Parts: sequence; C-alpha cells; structure tokens
Amino acid sequence: MARNLILSGGVFHDFAATSAALAEVLAEVGVESEITEDIAGALAEPPEVQLITVNALRWRMTQDRFADLREEWRFELPAEARTAVLDHLDRGGGLLCMHAASICFDDWQGWPRVLGGCWTWPKSHHPPLGWTSVRVHGGHPVVDGLRDFDVVDEVYSDLDVLPDVRPLASANGQPLVWARPVRRGRVLYDALGHDTRSYDNEIHRTLLRRAALWLLKRPVTVGE
Repeated sequence: MARNLILSGGVFHDFAATSAALAEVLAEVGVESEITEDIAGALAEPPEVQLITVNALRWRMTQDRFADLREEWRFELPAEARTAVLDHLDRGGGLLCMHAASICFDDWQGWPRVLGGCWTWPKSHHPPLGWTSVRVHGGHPVVDGLRDFDVVDEVYSDLDVLPDVRPLASANGQPLVWARPVRRGRVLYDALGHDTRSYDNEIHRTLLRRAALWLLKRPVTVGE
C-alpha cells in the first residue's frame, strides 16, 4: 500500500473534513493517508512516503483584508521544508495539490514553478461558491473517457499559470486541473475541493483516484 502525507489546515475552509474525504477517496486505490496540520514539522526532513498532498491554506497573509487573522494563521515555509518537497520529487515521488494549494507558500518563489501556477493578489479571484459545469479535456490518462460534470465548488479564476500547462479540466474558461512532470516526480493540481460536496461527485472522485495512480506511476485503470 502506498503512503500519502496530507498537509492540511488553514482558514475559510473545513480542511479537517475535506482532508478526511480525500483520504477516503484515495484509499479506494490502495493509498494510506496520514493527515497533519503541522506542515513545518512534517517536512522537517523528507518524509518516507510515495505521495505528498497539499490540502491547506497557509500563506503569509500580508494583505490588509486579513489583518485580524495574521497572528494566528500567518505562515512561512521553512527552508528545510522546501528542500524536503524538492527531494521528494527528485526521488520520483508524487505531489497532489488541491484547491487552495495555489495560494499557499507565497514566501517560496519556486513554489509556482513546482505547482505550475499560483494565485496572485489582487488579480486572482473566484465567483461565489455554487454549481459550476466542469468541462473535461482528453489526451491524458487521468481524464481520458471521463464525462463533463456539474459540482458545487469555487472556480478559481485568473491564476498566473505557466505557459507549458495544458488544462485537463476547466470551468468558465478557467483551467482547473493540470498534470506535469517535475524533476523525477509528478505533480497534479486540482483547483476543486472547497468542501466535501466536491468529493461527493463520482466523476471528481474517479478523477482523483486516477490522479493518485498516475502520480504513483502505476497503471491508470480506474473506470468512470
């Protein structure tokens, strides 16, 4: 069974619930997950796992609108944690990044190059949480054969996305899911997952199960 470390926690989301839901989905393809909110501690040295998942909202919170929250939630990623992530990828490990991962670790200039894009204040934004139609694009084992689907979620919009990123799914013309090789490993970003309703959608669940297999460099055999 593959081991997965889920880095969780932060504001404006029920990360305890979504991380648990994600762990349940991944268990269906033989991935055993450990969930922690101690991101710095968990990455003090490279963890002995095959998969690292970022399902968190941890950043410096320098924007004026978050002044009342800064002391409790302000976060900077230590240098050894950055090294642990890169070492994990150098060893061929997988990195699954969910939803607010594009906002995380804004003190690390290299994070957008790892992820493939990032949230940029004040340009990036999202419409209110609600029903959205997700268009699935082909040409990759994570999404081949999957139908378009409707889900209650947030559509992150106007992210700064690297030119080489090819969306595997989109909504309202915004890229939502992409996958890419990084160093010797693989990275997949899924901008969906605001709350557990996103993880109740069977097509989204299938996409995530496939994503885990692809990140682990295993045959992607999960049907729709």
